[in-house]
Amino acid sequence: MGSTDLSGRTVLQQAVAGERRDVVVGAALGAGHQAGEALVPVLIGVVIDRGVARGDGSGLLIGLAALGLVYTALSVGFRFGARAGERAAETAAHRLRTRLVGRILAPEGGADRGRLSGELTNIATQDAKRVGAVTMALIIGIWALIGLLVAAVVLLRISLPLGLLVLLGTPLLLWAGHLVSKPLERRSEAEQERAAHASGVAADIVAGLRVLKGIGAEPAAVARYRGTSRDSLTATLRAARAHAWQNGIVLTLTGAFIALVALIGGRLAIRGDISLGELVSAVGLALFLLGPLSEISWVNAELAQARASAGRIAAVLAADHAVLPGSGTPRHPVEGRIRLRSVGYGTLRDVDLRIEPGTVLGVVATDPADARALLGCLGRHADPDSGAVELDATPLTDLDPAAVRGAILVAEHDADLFEGTLTGNVRAAAPPGADIGPALAASGADDVADALPQGADTPVTERGRSLSGGQRQRVALARALAADAPVLVVHDPATAVDAVTEARIATGVRDIRRGRTTIMVTTSPALLAVADRVVLIENGRVAADATHAELVRDRVGYRTAVLS
Repeated sequence: MGSTDLSGRTVLQQAVAGERRDVVVGAALGAGHQAGEALVPVLIGVVIDRGVARGDGSGLLIGLAALGLVYTALSVGFRFGARAGERAAETAAHRLRTRLVGRILAPEGGADRGRLSGELTNIATQDAKRVGAVTMALIIGIWALIGLLVAAVVLLRISLPLGLLVLLGTPLLLWAGHLVSKPLERRSEAEQERAAHASGVAADIVAGLRVLKGIGAEPAAVARYRGTSRDSLTATLRAARAHAWQNGIVLTLTGAFIALVALIGGRLAIRGDISLGELVSAVGLALFLLGPLSEISWVNAELAQARASAGRIAAVLAADHAVLPGSGTPRHPVEGRIRLRSVGYGTLRDVDLRIEPGTVLGVVATDPADARALLGCLGRHADPDSGAVELDATPLTDLDPAAVRGAILVAEHDADLFEGTLTGNVRAAAPPGADIGPALAASGADDVADALPQGADTPVTERGRSLSGGQRQRVALARALAADAPVLVVHDPATAVDAVTEARIATGVRDIRRGRTTIMVTTSPALLAVADRVVLIENGRVAADATHAELVRDRVGYRTAVLS
């Protein structure tokens, strides 16, 4: 179920089309600049023929004045044309970044499947920048072609052989440049893939640095990154070599072409077929051609790299959705009745479960994979392979994923905090103007605030690394409680706190969630003791459904999971 039919070519076309106005303005102004550049040697030739060879003083002054006007015009054209081109490139890259972030964060999910977070960051930055630069490359390509066209027309007027040489030779040079850019395109794609993977591995290592140090796994992590970085370096060097070969070959061909134009022009002047001024113009135009031809070589290289980046962007934008889009909305108000009908997903097998509105349900899964599968289905991060999950008698697959998550909040065990303050983190999920005090108290996060130097206004670093594990858990739970969702699913919210705090949290959650559906996926005896009922999942199936006390008494598997 792909989100859209998209290719790298389409991404490039859309990037250019989105900045059509700036591309047209930049191309028009730049074309005037290049035409002026091509006319400079022509005017110099006219000045030589009329003002020097013929001794025409007024002609010399008029020619010099014309040169001054042309220089002024081409300078203005370049300045404002380049500005339009840069604006188009930056705006196109920004639009792509916004589009990529929107797809990555889309409620349907799926864009991050099989990709590290650092890799996605690389695609949304470096690849988006390269594709955005296509607009500038297109503008400069048009400049170069206009310059070549003007030079060819002038050379045709000076001499038919010279003009034909330029008109026929230029397409051959462009074709040769395209051919030699093919290896660069392939190696640029490999370079970006390796660089993105290295960024992803580095981000993973930094995120888990405390854990790595705690288990003494730094050498293994360093070795892993060193290998990945070495692969990235190798791919980068290969791309650099391909770029150097491409530039070298194109410059050699260009130099030979210009030398041929100058040679033929010189022979024509010796035979008297063209004047001294026309020879100067021809040689000047031959030297001028070095600029447009070099620009075309650069454009070919930019397009080769952009095609590789566009393919990677297209792969993210066209990634299959993790869940069906859905368009419905939950009933209003949401009652909070949850029903699982023969749900099969991952390790779950034919799970049947009914949760009435206002129930506090405990779920104990002896296999962590069962817990992850259940959380994925409840939060619509995945749709069941068989059966259905319902909210107030409506299958979740019929509902918009964003609407589902507004009604069913799944607070993951490893939820991250954001850079800001403790209050800011908790208030981020709360309705506007809501009092977050009860949520802080119920989660024990008020004790965390009291222990910090600036209380609840103490800055929290990225991912909450400035807090201990238990402090992070309590703040994350406070954030989930402050959201006041009709259905709240919490996963092991108190694994890093002491027994006294755990008991306080259990009571606090029970009290603050009174009248609203709450599902606690946990093995905490304190939390399970306050649940109305507890479901035991073994081997992917519901093995028992009773109170905590009854299960402790009757089920060995339950006692092992909860009390050991």
